[in-house]
Amino acid sequence: MRVAVVWNHDNSGVINRFGKPRTEFDNRETVESVMAALQESGHETLLCEGDKGLLTRLERFMPPDAQARPSGMVFNMAYGIQGECHSSHVPAMLEMAGVPYTGSSPLGHGLALDKVTTKRLIRDGGVPTPNFRVMRHGTESADDLRFPVVVKPRHESNSLGLQLVHEPAQLRQAVEVIVTQYAQDALVEEYIEGREICVALLGNGEPEVLPLVEQDFGDRETRLMTWEAKNIAVAAPQKICPAQIGSNLATILRNISVAAFRACQCRDYARVDLRIDRGGQTFVLEINSMPGLSTTSSYGLAATTTGHSFSSLVNRILAIAHTRYFGIGIP
Repeated sequence: MRVAVVWNHDNSGVINRFGKPRTEFDNRETVESVMAALQESGHETLLCEGDKGLLTRLERFMPPDAQARPSGMVFNMAYGIQGECHSSHVPAMLEMAGVPYTGSSPLGHGLALDKVTTKRLIRDGGVPTPNFRVMRHGTESADDLRFPVVVKPRHESNSLGLQLVHEPAQLRQAVEVIVTQYAQDALVEEYIEGREICVALLGNGEPEVLPLVEQDFGDRETRLMTWEAKNIAVAAPQKICPAQIGSNLATILRNISVAAFRACQCRDYARVDLRIDRGGQTFVLEINSMPGLSTTSSYGLAATTTGHSFSSLVNRILAIAHTRYFGIGIP
């Protein structure tokens, strides 16, 4: 089958500069590994930039047959170039053009990328999440919040802009930093002291829950997954998989992760990040609708622990998406 791997690397393929430019991209090594994994399974591949020329390239690579049926699929790794709801841009283009693809729909990515909407949806579904407020000035009342609080941009990913604020007097400046640097509201939520767990989900309907991953912060003072902790090797906490958690608590974590996956209308695969406080209460922090797949990522580690190679994981995601579209596995 023809499979185009779509990513964002060169952000020059736009008509105009509009909105905030993206800074999050998959590294080339991971993308090339995905290409190699697909080729191992006999697929013909093409690497495409997710920009204004995407549909022209896809039409040449996978022209429709006489009945206008798709002749290939996209393995979507595109986070977008600029503007709001950036992760939804490439899926929206593919929906419009009638090209099947892996991962969440534009709606699913949009819901997951909006941290406030995520929290409201999962809370309405009975899933616990830290108390929060949305702020634009930092002078809004925070009387109902317990300090310290975590302050972060409403629409960013990869922990960009994340700050830990210990005193109400520091809140205004923290919110102003978010509004000034990211041109969006700040999400202010109570900091949950405790263990951080990542839950990787694979599939649809009744998604498979992969082994739980714990971020082990050791004795470090800041026990948060900051941008540095995610992207700088020396700052990264050790990952423990499978996490050493009792069976009853593990079942709770799995159930609320699946509930969050469904509430945010995710598809095929996603990762839910949670905290367990000192009293054993669980809280969903957020959901990532397009988690990194590298073997060093939390999702990749969970997949490896359950028995997947990198190649089998990539091809499993493709097969799950194919079944979702066509009702059958890949011939």
